[in-house]
Amino acid sequence: MMDMKVLVVGGGGREHAITRALSCNSDVRIFSVMARKNPGIARIAERVLLEKETNIPKIVAFAVDCGVDAAVIGPEAPLEAGIVDHLEAAEIPCVGPTRAAARLETDKAFCRRLMERHGIAGCPEYRVCHEPEEARRFIEAYGGDLAIKPIGLTGGKGVRIMGEHVDVAGAAEYIREIGGDVVLEERLIGEEFTLQAFVDGEHLVPMPLVQDHKRAYEGDVGPNTGGMGSYSLPDHMLPFVSRSDYEKALRIMEDMVAAMQDEGTPYRGILYGQFMNTCDGPKVIEFNARFGDPEAMNVLSLLSSDFSAIVRHIIEGDLSPSHVRFAHKATVCKYLVPEGYPEAPMAHEPLVLGDYGDALLYYANVEERDGKLYTLTSRTLAFVGMGETLEEAEAIAEKAASSVSGSVFHRRDIGTPELLEKRCRHMREIA
Repeated sequence: MMDMKVLVVGGGGREHAITRALSCNSDVRIFSVMARKNPGIARIAERVLLEKETNIPKIVAFAVDCGVDAAVIGPEAPLEAGIVDHLEAAEIPCVGPTRAAARLETDKAFCRRLMERHGIAGCPEYRVCHEPEEARRFIEAYGGDLAIKPIGLTGGKGVRIMGEHVDVAGAAEYIREIGGDVVLEERLIGEEFTLQAFVDGEHLVPMPLVQDHKRAYEGDVGPNTGGMGSYSLPDHMLPFVSRSDYEKALRIMEDMVAAMQDEGTPYRGILYGQFMNTCDGPKVIEFNARFGDPEAMNVLSLLSSDFSAIVRHIIEGDLSPSHVRFAHKATVCKYLVPEGYPEAPMAHEPLVLGDYGDALLYYANVEERDGKLYTLTSRTLAFVGMGETLEEAEAIAEKAASSVSGSVFHRRDIGTPELLEKRCRHMREIA
């Protein structure tokens, strides 16, 4: 298809990565909807609608007016609001699941019950509760540590882990605060990894493994965030995930896609599997119905095949591994965040970019006024270094992140050999 018009919904770092990957094909014309102007996306897009990403009627009208051929949905909130259902009713096919299929992310109870119903491996012990008192009784009777997960969307920050964030009393109090709709799950011990895949409703093609870093400060301490950065390796694997563990995780993803099809809600778009590699193999922490942020920046920076062609194959339902190629390089993504993030971020502070060398720059929650950049309340900019080795990629990302001056900080330890060895040692200890 010559001159393909694609709408990208969302305005964060993930969506800048999506937009950049699409723009590698000069025949693709890009249109954007975002709640706040992302300078990186705005420079690439032909037309921009500044609008809440959940204002579905406005977005559909804009898409129709632009005559787009397809839409790629970045964040989870518009998926939960049914954006795909409405765009497809207007004959605009989407890379993103319908509202019913997006429940894999937006309804944690639905996800666990689906896994149980279809006998899918990797499901931890769990209990769904709708009343604070019921949850408190279960916690007190359980006798071990649990993960407390609000049933709905929380922007990656709603989970509390007993023994790490809260004790029994603190867990009961947190559940009362959020109204009692929770999934209580056994606490998983191990190393997390992310497996993302392109899915056309039936066929699934995996992307390189990535490890994200949620904790705000170096050494994996401090409050949880949306993700401070991530890395991937040249062989697209991780040293603490064996080939057998990888095959098990991939099979779980394939079984979920098959289960969704069996249930009459075929899944199309990006499927994100967040796994904990435990001494019993990979267990599912959660599924997301879209690219991870920051993990999208790792994999899309590596993508060497035409992303617009992958979009077309997803839409047409004939996706195959031959359509998807990634460079065999390492990547390190480092996010810059405002001082005080995540609890009390300093907004509207000036930022100055230095010489960021060979790194790729992705704009996220940042404002541009009169050619100058300012922080907002969330993650600001991300730099991705790519190299033949992890050390080379980390050095490129670190040099770039350190070149920025202003009231921001980043985790210097992401992608370092020391941190990777710490993860491997932890995996050896629990094995």
